[in-house]
Amino acid sequence: MAKSTAENTYLRLKTVLDVLTEGVWSGDALNAGQVLAEATARVPFTEHEAELLSGGIPRGHKTLTSATAKLVKAGWLVKGRSGWTITEDGMRATVAFPDVDSFAAALDAGTPVPAGTPVPTAPEGFVRPVSAAAATLQVPAKEEAPKKTAKKAPAKKAASAVGKAAKAIEDAVEPVVKAVRKGKASAKDKTETASAAAPAGTSAADEPFEGPDVETLPQPEAVAVAGDFNTILGAPENWAPQYDEAQMEFDFLDQLWKKSAELPAGYYTFKIALNRSWTENYGAFGTFDGPNHELHHTGGTVTIRYNHATRDITIN
Repeated sequence: MAKSTAENTYLRLKTVLDVLTEGVWSGDALNAGQVLAEATARVPFTEHEAELLSGGIPRGHKTLTSATAKLVKAGWLVKGRSGWTITEDGMRATVAFPDVDSFAAALDAGTPVPAGTPVPTAPEGFVRPVSAAAATLQVPAKEEAPKKTAKKAPAKKAASAVGKAAKAIEDAVEPVVKAVRKGKASAKDKTETASAAAPAGTSAADEPFEGPDVETLPQPEAVAVAGDFNTILGAPENWAPQYDEAQMEFDFLDQLWKKSAELPAGYYTFKIALNRSWTENYGAFGTFDGPNHELHHTGGTVTIRYNHATRDITIN
């Protein structure tokens, strides 16, 4: 058993691909609930991960579900209303990155599957293993075991809650998945993904699945970088937070709003404006309606990150 929530989550992400690959081999169409239940049955929750959040969702399940956006961004998983589908590259990734360390590093750095990696084939006599936790998701509600199962150990209780939680979490994460798909083809996204990899001296497994705000901090509906360079981004006018071109994208995993853009060398000013208006905006030092942020830029790609928990921004 891995020691950290982050490493457990990477193990479960890899297991998600393993489960979907087995589904291809057996010809079974698997829904999100079945896949997540099987992944969490094979890599059980720790006591911390098994704690139920509001709505009865295990902490580890919510972390895993949001983390599957990484698989979508890598092009290894496709999420649809009819279920989850592993891509050919996703199947090949299970061969190219067989251990959790190489898998985590490749996923965080946006490393493509090496050319020539074969698509795994089912071993002779293969029969898809299904855990009891995943199997219960296929049983109609009227046939489920009596409610005495509510007294199970924390990890087992959490596993039984996975099926009920899967649909609710999927609906919550779907906007994030759509945003990831929209930007997947951009080379700039790959650059940003690489820059977000674990810094020197740390392991990728230390990033960034566990944090105090992951389950609790409400986020705005929209966050804009509104300043004197919006027209360079394609907006009709500057200092107008209502336009799509000014909007930042929310990274569900590290709870940061991000905007990357190509800007000519120059001096720029801007503020962070919420919900496409100036009603709530933050300037320098996170001050409400405060002075403008300043950007002295040498030219090229710049990434602005906004933390709604602290109202701070970082620029690189």
